[in-house]
Formats: sequence, structure tokens, C-alpha cells
Amino acid sequence: MTKAVYPGSFDPVTNGHLDIAVRAASLFDELIVAVYDAPPKHLLFTTDQRVELMRQALGHLPNVKIGFFTGLIVDYAHKVGARAIVRGLRMSSDFEHEFEMALMNKNLAPDVEVVCLMTAVDFQFLSSSLLKEVAQLGGSISNLVPKHVAAALKKKYSLPEESVSRKGG
Repeated sequence: MTKAVYPGSFDPVTNGHLDIAVRAASLFDELIVAVYDAPPKHLLFTTDQRVELMRQALGHLPNVKIGFFTGLIVDYAHKVGARAIVRGLRMSSDFEHEFEMALMNKNLAPDVEVVCLMTAVDFQFLSSSLLKEVAQLGGSISNLVPKHVAAALKKKYSLPEESVSRKGG
């Protein structure tokens, strides 16, 4: 059984993250989406909230499990028996960062492969931080996140329902 881990902070999960997860789930017998518990950045949602948002988004896929981790992703991969780490690439700047991380992870765990999937064209510009900024300012994000994530962002920012789904922004 080939098992892979797809790590990230997923704050919040976007349609770009889901695109990578769904495609990775079709490549591996089991995919564990691993929510990073304590990334070195300001988080809008708690770990439990991010795990639950991801569960709601991917719960329909029988070979996908949702978990969380702290520390090194290669240690988590070993702990869950994963042979691969899945990463998404949006643009060339992502490649440089992911390449450096892949080399370090290979140094730390030569038995774990890094598999990079190119993000769909529709989501190449999308990042969670940009999405949060647009949502906070009342711009439309309805085509960029699942409905339950748009509702969670609306609640976090105390916005009226139409502000996260209206056109323009």
C-alpha cells in the first residue's frame, strides 16, 4: 500500500489545496492531509478548526484521512508509514522554496520521496494569505473556497453573507 502525506497550514483550505489533494488521492492508495499544528505564522483558524474544515471538504474521499502534526514532516511521514510527501507548485517562486525543502527532507529522510503537483491554472494566483485579505475586505471568494469555508471566513470577519459571494471586489 502506497501512502502519502500532503502537509500544509491550510489556513484556510482553498480550492487550490483541494485540487492538489483530490489529484494526489488518485495517485496513492492512501493520502493523509496533515494540518501543521504550529506553523511560524499568524493563523486565523485554530488547528481543530482547520482540521474540521478540511474534513468537511474531503470527507467524501474514502482513501483520504485528515490529521495534524508538529515538528518535521519527515518524522510525521515515518510515524504514519508514508513513503511520499505531496506538495503543490503554483509558480517559479514556489519551485525554489519547495526545491530547498525537498533537498533538506531528502537529507533527513532518504527513504521519503517528495512529489510535486502543478496547481491547476485557475488557482495559480491563489494563496491563503491573499484569500484572507480579500475576504476581510469584503471581496468575492466564493469561487476560491468551498461554501463552508466561505461561511467560516464570513463568521471570523463578522461580514454579511453577500460580502463573501458577491462579484467584484
